Amino acid sequence: MKKKIVTFGEIMLRLTTPDNLRMQQSREFLVNYGGSEANVAISIANFGGDVEYITRLPDNALGETCLAELRSHNIGTRHILIGGHRLGTYYMEKAAAMRNSKVIYDREGSAFSELKPGMIDWHAAFADAAIFHWSGIDAALTPGLAEVCKEAITVAKEMGLTISYDINYRKNLWNYGKSAQEVLRPLMVSSDIMFGSEGEYALLTGIPAPGFKATKSGETYDVKACEEFCKAISQQIPNCKYIYIALRNVMSSEHHTFAGVLYSNGSMKYTRVFDIDNVIDCVGVGDAFCGAMLYAQHAYEDEQKRVDFSTAASVLKNTIAGDYNIVKVSEVEGLLAKHESGEVAR
Repeated sequence: MKKKIVTFGEIMLRLTTPDNLRMQQSREFLVNYGGSEANVAISIANFGGDVEYITRLPDNALGETCLAELRSHNIGTRHILIGGHRLGTYYMEKAAAMRNSKVIYDREGSAFSELKPGMIDWHAAFADAAIFHWSGIDAALTPGLAEVCKEAITVAKEMGLTISYDINYRKNLWNYGKSAQEVLRPLMVSSDIMFGSEGEYALLTGIPAPGFKATKSGETYDVKACEEFCKAISQQIPNCKYIYIALRNVMSSEHHTFAGVLYSNGSMKYTRVFDIDNVIDCVGVGDAFCGAMLYAQHAYEDEQKRVDFSTAASVLKNTIAGDYNIVKVSEVEGLLAKHESGEVAR
């Protein structure tokens, strides 16, 4: 059985202010790399999964460094295109206490943003693959990229791949005259697996989200309302087999609660509430969920195990600086075992 997962997106240079400084205070930046779909690929590879990453990188030292970075995580790079002149960049000011994080994107004219239909040989890229994963960010950057996403989904469907879609809504990326709903709704109907926060699902479907207000570990939440929410979503995307939702409540930048749900075959599986009271870096938490979710699709038959594993992996990402969730299967299962045994009080 084919198990390879193909992810598509932009890997970028991440420049973060050190020591929680604001942009105007900092005279230096911490250099790293990241990007939603690359983060997903790295998570899968860290768990031991077989993953291929597709992007376009500039023909310069930064492009070469990105290739080396991906290969260092055992990511397949055979179908990455080389061309263009710029690597997309984003500047990160981390949140502190009650101050929100701040992100400035510099992606216009990047090698990836210049992709057009016909440039990627999707038939070759999908030849030995089982799952294709993309996100709403891909379609947000340019009309050409939205068409590339449509092209990839069409070929993947023709070749019998499972389509995985992360809503991944970023308001400040939609600047070319079309709304996210206008572009993404026609594309999402092809999804076999779908992931997002409850707010992202509400935005895309127009269905009011139930709201997640848990403030401590093990607290109950309105499971019935979540199930009704999922049922209404499934009526809009009836061909989608797995609807995953991340539930998060942010009390401060360092203190979050988190849970996950999976709706499949007319029933819902849900996790307990995790209390994360020392958040190090919440960038990439949704990507960590997606990476674990896609790994779990092959690793576990039990759907409760799939959502438990995905949620716990996402929780652990909050403790890791940078974009990537560099944890192993044993660490995720260890966290789950501690919660089941009652060893984790918070």
